[in-house]
Amino acid sequence: MSNTNASPYGTLPPASPVAARKPISLPRLNELRARGEKITMLTAYDATFAAVADAAGVECILVGDSLGMVCQGLASTVGVTLDTMRYHVESVVRGLQRVQGTAWIIGDLPFGSYHESKEQALRSASVLMQAGAHMVKLEGGGWTTDVVHFLVERGIPVCAHLGLTPQTVHALGGYRVQGRGDSANKLRQEAMALQDAGASMLVLEMVPESLSTTLTQELPRCHTIGIGAGNGTAGQVLVMHDMLGINLGKNPKFVRNFMLDQTSVQAAMAAYVAAVKDGSFPVNAEHAW
Repeated sequence: MSNTNASPYGTLPPASPVAARKPISLPRLNELRARGEKITMLTAYDATFAAVADAAGVECILVGDSLGMVCQGLASTVGVTLDTMRYHVESVVRGLQRVQGTAWIIGDLPFGSYHESKEQALRSASVLMQAGAHMVKLEGGGWTTDVVHFLVERGIPVCAHLGLTPQTVHALGGYRVQGRGDSANKLRQEAMALQDAGASMLVLEMVPESLSTTLTQELPRCHTIGIGAGNGTAGQVLVMHDMLGINLGKNPKFVRNFMLDQTSVQAAMAAYVAAVKDGSFPVNAEHAW
């Protein structure tokens, strides 16, 4: 009998080691948070790495526009197109289908694909949802609140993103911590508005730990996912290439190389999941502000 998991590069991993893990859904994520269990998220951009992440127990796979930098070699995420995002979402979906994966798939709406109008945002989100994403992610607050409400009202789950927003890094003056001083209250107001608009997840990137912890307590209906935002959030996300120590530049302060002392990529991802779940990553003194 042929092995359905066979590939030219070896055998794909079996389904998640979590015994009889239910498919991840918004109600399932709500259950995790209700019992105080951290949500784990990693980026993946192709079939094989998505399958490995699922097998390692990662709950959420973000098909991020960070692929522009780690896969395409671009200087920023701004050059990523909607067609490119669709291609990579489809690749991730096929990988999970091969192993009967259960992870929740989030597709990034790239720069320029939701800025023109709410109708443009709906068309772009529809492309990623039809490719197999379970949720779309967009960056920024303020004007995006109406966009989020428009999408959620039409049955599209939305993950928002505040703090350091890579698509607008030039306007922010570079990769700098956001939400300090007077800007903290603005970020807090934007986060509350996004929750009220229906966003069910919120990535907080390079935000002071004290602010991200406060926001997590104030946003019961919106799961905060930190990256460089301390360990007080409802979950954590890292770019896969960063946590494997194989990026093209210097790792940011908030990254840990989980390949150290591990014998495989799946073991490294499982170590990441375990560290997030038991609270040993991130360490505020080392990975936050």
